[in-house]
Amino acid sequence: MLGAVENGTVTLIGATTENPSFEVITPLLSRCQVYVLKSLENEDLLELANRAIATDPELKSREIVFDETESLVRYAGGDARKLLNILELVVAAEPEGATVHFTNEIVTERLQQNPMAYDKDGEMHYDIISAFIKSIRGSDPDGAIYWLARMVSGGEDPKFIARRLVISAAEDIGLANPNALLLANACFDALQKIGWPEGRIILAEATVYLASSPKSNSAYLAIDDALALVERTGNLPVPLHLRNSPTKLMKDLNYGKNYKYSHDFPNHFVEQQFLPDELTKTRIWQVQNSPTESKLGDWLRTLWKGRY
Repeated sequence: MLGAVENGTVTLIGATTENPSFEVITPLLSRCQVYVLKSLENEDLLELANRAIATDPELKSREIVFDETESLVRYAGGDARKLLNILELVVAAEPEGATVHFTNEIVTERLQQNPMAYDKDGEMHYDIISAFIKSIRGSDPDGAIYWLARMVSGGEDPKFIARRLVISAAEDIGLANPNALLLANACFDALQKIGWPEGRIILAEATVYLASSPKSNSAYLAIDDALALVERTGNLPVPLHLRNSPTKLMKDLNYGKNYKYSHDFPNHFVEQQFLPDELTKTRIWQVQNSPTESKLGDWLRTLWKGRY
């Protein structure tokens, strides 16, 4: 279709409830103008409900009274189709000739479940997990626990949530609180043992702990910087004194020669070269400002006399 769309042979007009970034191939999407239809506001939904009552042949034949509308608009979730379905469902449940009263209790009872807008395979899935992780990173336990509740209510796979907690503990909390990774991993293990619904409590504990912890991404930055360094410099040779020497030939070639065993020295440390010759002056891990990580930096500066 690409050529036909580009030269105007075909005028492509489409509508989808999915994010076209995921559902339409990039070359075709680049030839289209995308318009985002936002969810309806509560006032729009109520206007639509009143219009339906006034104009629909079936609805206008009934006496309908909106005593309460909070549940009606909440369950509609900004979607006109859901609103009309709820109207039809509630009205159809009442006997012919009876006045139909819309209250929060009646709407909830008729629906029998909370039809939360949450698609585990669509855009909402990615948006909410993004909000969840960013709330943890931003040290807002209220925000984090809210988005956790949205995922739990929407039927998200709890193991998916637990995996993201483990990643966040390493990426966002890191060395500022190394216990965060231990607790997140324990959360993952406990969740598999306990199951649902009690597993939500385990996820909540880990979520609040991670969101409340001091933050550091120094390890995350360090591995990415190291990978970029490897990409730039290639397979640099391992210094001879760091090489393994299990055979006589390797020893004769000076593999492992002059290596200093750290435990034979005071504080279990002796200064020697651990990077390839070409990178001896390169710094990769940068200490960040948190109490726990600062202690690590202070210790390294004591050992290395200026390097860190």
